[in-house]
Amino acid sequence: MVQLFLQVPAEVGSVNTIAVKARRSLLSNAESIIKSVIKSGGRYEARLWLHSTVSSVHSLNRHDQRDLFLDLLEMKNSRQDVSARLLRMIFEKKPERAGYILAKKCHMLEEFFRGNPGRTMQWFGHFAVTGESTHKKGARALSQFAFVNRDICWEELEWKGKHGQSPAVVATKPHYFRDLDVLHTVENFLEYVPDFWSSDELADSIKDGEILQIDTEYFVDQFLYLMYEENSKDAWQVVEDFLMDEQFSTLSQHLLIHLDEQRLLDFLKALGKLISPTSQCKELASPCCWLEVLLSAHGDHISLDDLILLNCVIANGRQLWRLLNDEEQEEERGRMDELLKGANHLTDADHFSLMTEFLNKEFPDTLKWIGIQSWVIFCDLSKDCKSADTCESLFFHNKIEFRKTGYYSLVQNDGYSISHKSDTDDEDLTRSSRKRRKRNRKKRRPRYESDEDNLDQLLELASSNSKNGVELQRGSWHLSTDGFSASWDIADIPDHLSTCYFKIWIKWACFR
Repeated sequence: MVQLFLQVPAEVGSVNTIAVKARRSLLSNAESIIKSVIKSGGRYEARLWLHSTVSSVHSLNRHDQRDLFLDLLEMKNSRQDVSARLLRMIFEKKPERAGYILAKKCHMLEEFFRGNPGRTMQWFGHFAVTGESTHKKGARALSQFAFVNRDICWEELEWKGKHGQSPAVVATKPHYFRDLDVLHTVENFLEYVPDFWSSDELADSIKDGEILQIDTEYFVDQFLYLMYEENSKDAWQVVEDFLMDEQFSTLSQHLLIHLDEQRLLDFLKALGKLISPTSQCKELASPCCWLEVLLSAHGDHISLDDLILLNCVIANGRQLWRLLNDEEQEEERGRMDELLKGANHLTDADHFSLMTEFLNKEFPDTLKWIGIQSWVIFCDLSKDCKSADTCESLFFHNKIEFRKTGYYSLVQNDGYSISHKSDTDDEDLTRSSRKRRKRNRKKRRPRYESDEDNLDQLLELASSNSKNGVELQRGSWHLSTDGFSASWDIADIPDHLSTCYFKIWIKWACFR
């Protein structure tokens, strides 16, 4: 039975120094296995897990957030990946901000349409048909400008019919613009009507940023030129405003994935200089608190490899376990199985002695060893917690009070729950069942054997599910470890209890 050590003992007995030494050796070997798994194929995933943890950092004000990402944009190589990705985010979420800049760049608009009939038709070809009152997009700008400046540009309108249309006729019948030869007209305006490209009419049609959808990559390139070649204050202001307004989590999730490892490490070091962990962080109130404390105090002295390993064992134990059980990791999985089989059992005194050794180390080392120990506990629990009986025996053995929630849950063979039914769902189901029973009492039941048929079908289904690696398990509990505040099923027990262990001993070792 797994010993969880969820309480700091008031008194300790004699220590088995051989057992403590053996556990230190086990943790070192587990570290070696984890590093091997990450190096041999799991590094990309492990980096994504780190990005996810970083994105949950919350002790960063908006001005520092802006400055942090501005520094990232100015790093070497950021122009083509990070900056380009950020611009796509702006175009998608705040197109009007970029549209406002475009509306003032008449030369950029001229180059966008010149010699490109596809773009021209997409923007200027939306004239109203019979029954519609207004033209759309660039067609509205073209028609409005043509009416207001008819004395200087009406002759540049090209018509598909045998003769042109007069302003007076088109004013009463706007759908006649459907007969306009848009391509030739825009070509004429590019050549002979320069005032159109700097007109208020065209600017008004551009301001909402919808034009960005026609060719996003073209405008990304144009804005990169404005930012890095012309150093346009307007373009940089759009970027700064977006970095102030957007959530840190969103920016991190979308931008960090593009960074090479050196830029990522530089970003994390810079982040550590800007965050100020609160007292709640020392209570490990959120999943990223350990990272905030680590980066703020030791960011300059830690490697990316260390950060990735720490994040794996502290924040992503379940995912690391899944990675270890992939087919490609058969050798390392065998090593870990042998390691767990040969693990010695520690007494409270032995475990306290081990924790006392970690107490005297630097914070990053303490994090690492307690983190690896918590993941070893996770591995043991994942192997042992296979049924409701084994889970409840574990609770009894570790003096964890529990209350059954009283529903059935389908659990896959990889340990992930398929469904989760709330207590209110159970109550609704119970009430509806009672109503059905009352109605059924009033009806005659011609075939009593139907119940047996249904039972046979259910048994057959359960047997089939079991053969396919799915078991019908009774197992969901409220636990005293979190004040009975959440319902934990079999698949979640290892993660929850190993996390409880980690929090208890990190707070004892580092935040007293």
